[in-house]
Amino acid sequence: MTSTDVSADTAVIKALKRMRLPQTQRNREFWLLLFACAISGAALCLVQLGALGLIDPFILFIGGGLAVLAFALHFVLRVVASDADPFVLPIATLLTGLGIAMIYRIDIALHNTGWEAYSTKQLAWTGISLAGAIAIVILLHNYRVLFRYTYLFGLAGILLLLLPFVPGLGASGSNADVWVTIGGIFAFQPGELAKICLAIFFAGYLVRTRESLTSVGKVFLGITWPRMRELGPVIVVWLISLGIIVVQRDLGTGMLIFGMFIAMLYIATGKTSWVLIGLVMVAAGVAVATQILSYVQGRFTNWLDAFNPAIIDAAGGSYQLVQGIFGLAHGGLIGTGLGQGRPTVTPLAHSDYIIPSLGEELGLIGLFAILALYMVFVSRGMRIGIAGQDDFGKLLATGLSFTIALQVFIMVGGVTRVIPLTGLTTPFLAAGGSSLVANWLIVALLLRISDGVRRQPRVVIG
Repeated sequence: MTSTDVSADTAVIKALKRMRLPQTQRNREFWLLLFACAISGAALCLVQLGALGLIDPFILFIGGGLAVLAFALHFVLRVVASDADPFVLPIATLLTGLGIAMIYRIDIALHNTGWEAYSTKQLAWTGISLAGAIAIVILLHNYRVLFRYTYLFGLAGILLLLLPFVPGLGASGSNADVWVTIGGIFAFQPGELAKICLAIFFAGYLVRTRESLTSVGKVFLGITWPRMRELGPVIVVWLISLGIIVVQRDLGTGMLIFGMFIAMLYIATGKTSWVLIGLVMVAAGVAVATQILSYVQGRFTNWLDAFNPAIIDAAGGSYQLVQGIFGLAHGGLIGTGLGQGRPTVTPLAHSDYIIPSLGEELGLIGLFAILALYMVFVSRGMRIGIAGQDDFGKLLATGLSFTIALQVFIMVGGVTRVIPLTGLTTPFLAAGGSSLVANWLIVALLLRISDGVRRQPRVVIG
């Protein structure tokens, strides 16, 4: 027998062993995904029983179709990414299912039916989001290929942010210039996709320039501070964020992009000074915006003196914030039960204020359970990044995970009056197709990165 035959036999034996090995991660994911779909279905049934007193099988049939898509993604992972993280997909599925159940409950109260119902649109966008995630997992064989197009993604992110100002595309009638319409029918927020493009750009850029950013500077108060010439990238991103706040009147997206960059910069360099500089620049930007922008000043006024009757009754006042807080108080510890509360008393209960809606009917315990799901999701993403061998994957995974964490903090903190309210949406839960698609694309990227990390030698993820 020749050496060629021996090597061929060895390759065949190794391939057979891999086929016979049980896919422990995927089996774990299967049962968690089945549990997530069961909880989502039960939530829809409880909403119908609580609000209507009967079960309409139509919505359950559509929900079952989305469950099929979620399991389709699971089986795709078995074939092309068998080592992907087993917790990311079930958690995203459960959060999306709970969001659909609450949006459907609000539609029942508002008597919305057909395509006018928010839940119908959310179901359609969920299908599109899952299909997009499946496409990314199949087509993106190696996430490192994104590193080659670092500056192209940066340009795409900037262009997406500028799309609302293109004549004929920008949508009118909203507080912030963040919407784009095509043909007067299809509307989306390009900023949601821009944050993913910018995350890829930041990761690639920081890998290329990390040596200069980590160069030795002056030591003051026990902290090594960067030299002035190294502050250029931070100042540029800070000015872009301020431009978003001033020109687009979008406080949330501006804070999100700058916060993401500072977090990735800290991970790339390990220097605490960058975090402190970022916090000082955020404080300076907010102070300037509060003085020159009336809408930012109004948000701070609503936050500081929310229960003042004059502010509650004023146009653009704190009525929405106060109603959301009363809704949370009405829910108490265990909630009123799905379908038994009055979430529609709060304006935009299906989107900006979905957290108070869920808090009223699920109570503090249910709300804490949802926050725990976010915590596990973010921790798995951070774990994927930390375990990675290549710097690009490390920065991209941690940057995307931090984006989800920061978005949840900004939204939950805003509706509970911990911080001033911004215009972001709660990931996976709130009604909104653009946000849902972007977040499911983040899920797909994390799955792909985790699979690549687990296949690398000397890396073990529990």
